[in-house]
Amino acid sequence: MTSESRPRVCLLTGATLGIGRAAAEALAPMGMELVLVARDRARLEALATELRKRSPGARVGVLAGDLSRMSEVRRIAREFRATHPRLDVLLNNAGALFARRELTPEGLERTLALNHLAYFVLTEELLPVLRSSAPARIVNVSSDAHRGLRLDLDDLNYARGRYRPFAAYGRSKLMNILFTRELARRLEGTGVTANAMHPGFVQSGFGQNNQGFLGKLIKLGQAFARTPERGARTLVYLATSPQVEGVTGKYFHDERESRTSAAALDMEAARRLWDASVRLAGPAAAAA
Repeated sequence: MTSESRPRVCLLTGATLGIGRAAAEALAPMGMELVLVARDRARLEALATELRKRSPGARVGVLAGDLSRMSEVRRIAREFRATHPRLDVLLNNAGALFARRELTPEGLERTLALNHLAYFVLTEELLPVLRSSAPARIVNVSSDAHRGLRLDLDDLNYARGRYRPFAAYGRSKLMNILFTRELARRLEGTGVTANAMHPGFVQSGFGQNNQGFLGKLIKLGQAFARTPERGARTLVYLATSPQVEGVTGKYFHDERESRTSAAALDMEAARRLWDASVRLAGPAAAAA
């Protein structure tokens, strides 16, 4: 099989729940080879089996690991590179909301680690494959929860002050957009594009990892949320549509370019976030 005749390859994180699962279900019949990433291997295998049954001939692989640990992110990237010489689409989707400040075994605050640094490290590890597969696309799932927030670039690990779960989550989504903009700038001329998107408030397992008042509040709000299929449309659109070929550094909602907050346009903050991410992710992963 020549490189031209091989199916396009898409790696999708957070694949077993919510918009990740809905995106996998939409992409499988399109002839794209999927590599699904999540923490629970049993759920991954069950989803892969279901997708193959729904779409005979679909090529679906799985990689299991805890994306809040940078050592695991790098292992997943190594395993992918060992079996896949190309990557056409990288969909960074995995994320969560945590009621309390928790540290990973690598000493990283869990919201920062899972929602931002996992995107950063996985993308960096897979950039050589993406570049050699160009034209290729990177899509980072963000949120309008970024609005009204700013980063403390000297305290991304939330070591100072009171931890507020929704603020921590919103800041991580602001990081996703700033990372996307700086990534797009660095990838100019390579044929690899990077965009971010807002799925809307979606009916899913999001936030259900929390107990107490926060968990009940999120569960109550699910009654007013959109379906995962609706939330996944923009993710699938950015992964596949010829209408966004060559478009990069943008933020989308409902399959259209959308405005961000002023803080998400700050390219100096984007550069400083990149440098801080290198410092935070590198030593933590090496020590694991």
